[in-house]
Amino acid sequence: MASQDILINWAPQETRVAIVENGAVQELHVERTLERGLVGNVYLGKVVRVLPGMQSAFVDIGLERAAFLHVADLYPQAPGNGSARAAATGRADAPPPPIERQVFEGQTLTVQVIKDAIGSKGARLSTQVSIAGRMLVYLPHDTHIGVSQKIGSPELREQLRARVAALATQGAAGAGAGAPADKPGGFILRTNAEEASDAELAEDIAYLRRAWAAIRERAQTRAPGSLLHQDLSLAERVLRDLVGEATQAIRIDSKMQFEQLKAFGETYMPRAAAKLEHYKGERPIFDLFGIEEEIARALARRVELKSGGYLIIDQTEALTTIDVNTGGFVGARNFDDTIFKTNLEAAGAMARQLRLRNLGGIIIADFIDMTRDEHRQAVLAELRKQLARDRTRSTVSGFTQLGLVEMTRKRTRESLAHMLCEPCPTCAGRGQVKTARSVCYDILREILREARQFAPKEIRIVASAAVVEMLLDEESVHLAGLSEFIGKPISLAAEPVMNPEQYDIVLM
Repeated sequence: MASQDILINWAPQETRVAIVENGAVQELHVERTLERGLVGNVYLGKVVRVLPGMQSAFVDIGLERAAFLHVADLYPQAPGNGSARAAATGRADAPPPPIERQVFEGQTLTVQVIKDAIGSKGARLSTQVSIAGRMLVYLPHDTHIGVSQKIGSPELREQLRARVAALATQGAAGAGAGAPADKPGGFILRTNAEEASDAELAEDIAYLRRAWAAIRERAQTRAPGSLLHQDLSLAERVLRDLVGEATQAIRIDSKMQFEQLKAFGETYMPRAAAKLEHYKGERPIFDLFGIEEEIARALARRVELKSGGYLIIDQTEALTTIDVNTGGFVGARNFDDTIFKTNLEAAGAMARQLRLRNLGGIIIADFIDMTRDEHRQAVLAELRKQLARDRTRSTVSGFTQLGLVEMTRKRTRESLAHMLCEPCPTCAGRGQVKTARSVCYDILREILREARQFAPKEIRIVASAAVVEMLLDEESVHLAGLSEFIGKPISLAAEPVMNPEQYDIVLM
């Protein structure tokens, strides 16, 4: 197992995390303070309006806009909201009672945000609180123990369910379990729990119950509209989700955040907290380990390989394509070996780039064509081996008839490029702009159209310097001919701030 270091660069406006294995950056995580969502946050809300016609209610949780609670998101067993539904109807799947029979104006509810506010719409809420841990999701109002469908083996699913049930019972019997004795709570095993030890599962159970106990305590003492529980920050999620047996050290460059993270870890994740270190060096931690350069490379379209080959990565809305090229690699023996070695190296680099850039969805890899079937199978095996190190699930199909490899990778968050960049304002993300000549012809057509509709005394063209220069030089004959045809003088003005495709036609 490769040794791993986790580097945390903290600033008031942004937290960045790099996972380094054997000197190479494998993952990058970025969280910006102003862009943190509310999903997962738990509030003490106050019902301000009930809308029977929409079977919904508006709840004040202390934000600018009231949040939205639909009847389908009301927990069936909560006090006063129709818990006798199944008993009264004789059906476990009976529709919920109308919302006006479950909540009333002025009522306080413990609610969780399940969808952030979008545009003019407020956040969406649920009274079915769930708290995510590293390997488990805690359902304090439930008793069910479920298993992620991605854990496919029926035998393993039953074993995990039985282990968690036993550990949950032991934990509930201990002091400070955080749940009432008659409602020990339910759990959903995440994919990460597939190979977890009993100690790791027990640690997760204890953390989740302590978190729920803190929420319940705050709900008893705080005013409506108060935040009871905020989803963990990126630095805290590092301790929960990213630290493993291979992690040697977690270095953070902020003394204040180090102390806060240390206190958090010692309370909830003592084994991870023991690996925390405060970086005191004069050079920025990301500069010292070359992370800044790696971020710049992760935003580039071209990825160089050590052999001299390279990858071309293009990310679109529908899918990501990765093209493999030999570049300057000529090999030492023959052409087939050169292609095979390039593709083998590309398979490892490809898996790393998917993690580094956090690319998800459909991915098409175009390896260099290989004539021998054993070479194709070896490249596929290497790709699957490298992807197995990824904490995000992926599937790889074989080579298609066109020689492409189709694969998918689960989308867990925005890709690095989408988080750090935005479409080019000049080309609007196309990656190319019209030539100056094409813009000149657009302008000439527009002038003819305007002259037929209006009767200006003079027409002025305001455009970029390159377009004005071409109209004065190579296209001057066409401009003069158009001026003579419409019987109006045409003047030109260069505007340095305009992009190559922008222009204005002023009727004077």
